Amino acid sequence: MKFVLCWTVAFSVLLVAPAVWAQPQVGEISPAKFEVLEELDKSAAMRDGVELKLDVFRPKGDGRYPAILLRTPYNKSGGSVRAKRFAARGYVVVNVDSRGRFQSGGEWDPFSPKHKTDGYDLVEWIAKQAWCTGKVGTFGGSYSGWMQWWTATQAPPSLKAIVPEVAPPDQFYNAPYQNGILVSWGLDWAGAMTGRLPHSVGAGSYGGFGMNREHDYRQTPYLDFDKTRKYLPTDWWRKWITQNTSAGEYWRAIAYQTPENYARVTVPSLAITGWFDANCPGTPMNYLGMKQHGGSPAARQPRMVIGPWDHGFNSKREAAGVDFGPQALIDWDGYVCRWFDYHLKGIENGVLQDPPIQLFVMGRNQWRTATDWPLPETRFVKYFLHSSGHANSSSGDGILSPEPPAAEPHDNYVYDPDKPTPSAGFTNGHIDGPRDISQSATRQDVLVYTTPELTEDVELIGPITAKLYAATSARDTDWMIRLTDVQPDGRALFLGEGVMRARYRDPQRGGAFNPERLSTINPDAAYEYTIDFWRPTGNLFARGHRIRIEISSSYYPYFLRNLNTGEDNIGLAKQSEIARQKVFHNASQPSHVVLPVIPAVGKNLE
Repeated sequence: MKFVLCWTVAFSVLLVAPAVWAQPQVGEISPAKFEVLEELDKSAAMRDGVELKLDVFRPKGDGRYPAILLRTPYNKSGGSVRAKRFAARGYVVVNVDSRGRFQSGGEWDPFSPKHKTDGYDLVEWIAKQAWCTGKVGTFGGSYSGWMQWWTATQAPPSLKAIVPEVAPPDQFYNAPYQNGILVSWGLDWAGAMTGRLPHSVGAGSYGGFGMNREHDYRQTPYLDFDKTRKYLPTDWWRKWITQNTSAGEYWRAIAYQTPENYARVTVPSLAITGWFDANCPGTPMNYLGMKQHGGSPAARQPRMVIGPWDHGFNSKREAAGVDFGPQALIDWDGYVCRWFDYHLKGIENGVLQDPPIQLFVMGRNQWRTATDWPLPETRFVKYFLHSSGHANSSSGDGILSPEPPAAEPHDNYVYDPDKPTPSAGFTNGHIDGPRDISQSATRQDVLVYTTPELTEDVELIGPITAKLYAATSARDTDWMIRLTDVQPDGRALFLGEGVMRARYRDPQRGGAFNPERLSTINPDAAYEYTIDFWRPTGNLFARGHRIRIEISSSYYPYFLRNLNTGEDNIGLAKQSEIARQKVFHNASQPSHVVLPVIPAVGKNLE
């Protein structure tokens, strides 16, 4: 059974430690005093005889040092600059090409369970080398973050600490499916990752985004993308499309976010992500998973950093045209070095006394600390949908308010897969920041609910959940909900979204997402949907701004279209159907979002 997170917080007696408003501090770290020796294109044999190629960067001369492993499918040589930086501070850094990629042997499948055992074998191989003290850590971003968690679930004895950076959650919660909906950047990635070497695959591709993605992903059936696009695989690609629930062995073999897998992880973790990272929820999900189920006291004390960044974390102070100031950037490698100094070298540097959570609050443009996630002082406030039945577009009569609805008519819109609601022009296929998405809200196939202008600041930090009571004329459809910060000048800046394919609704859990099986959707029947927003947020809605919720059934081409046919495998569907949607908001069907409100200092929490 999939591990399900519970965000409910009780407010009976609440003692909250004061937040510290400051950037993450590095403190004292190992000095960069070593000359670095490079040993390139070495080999290590895995348990099945396959040899992986690796580069070693270590302090020159004799001596033993703790080691840091980076495993990547993106070419091991790309991590050389960072490797030398740590090697100069008294670490051996080992960069490895993933199985089947670049110089490493074996067959490439991004979700092969062999990546788990390769991680174990590499850690233990490194620990036995003459230049290693026997203590090994790991770091690396994105797919490399995945591999760190996969390795940690195998509990290699010599692994002592991990640093997963922008690490995704399991596949049906992220890529290639996001809550059951195919994301186009996941397909772009698949095209670029076909075979041993990366490809420049042209329009709609990873590394060639935005050229013709709107055109490319209209092709049906989705299963046949590999017949018309040169660089899509015909083996693991087809597994992605034909095995469209997580119940199959292919997905189960590589999953790591279960209580049982978390319990196998015995090492401490320091994780980082950005509010706009496409893989953002992996970090807070893993924080909670380790705190609740970690296999040792150290593992149950995870650390988490979230900044105002996209997937290219901590690389720039600006995102989608919004400048968060110089304080948005931190000395991350210095912070990582301090982490490894303690866990791999045994240097008492106070890192364990740091607050476990450090967050950047947008709007304030300040860093703050927290003692837990969600923040202990959070008030989860229901904001209800209201209208007179005409909430279509930002010119409609939709209102968002903490007041519950009484007798109100439902709202209607038509979702035509041939005329999908356009997504914003996010760069590189990923969400890239608080982009102005007000244009899509002018359409009749988007329901818009907005608060009046705020008379005082409202600070939201934490996870967001929507409760939607809705019906469709189709046998399947998608529900998509977006949160925006409406500026005084009318711009609506994107903050986050929740999505769910209707057939992944679990009637046994209040309509929550269940990746393991498909449910039945009867046309025109009203159902309850519990939709966790894909990414949490940390944003101050300033006085004079407005909080807005948008609802649609497409956001294309970021998400591939649901063709509304209700087929068990949408990858096989060729034809589309128009869906007539209803969203209810009345006393018995009170559609709402639950927002994580942080009370102002001195305000009563009751």
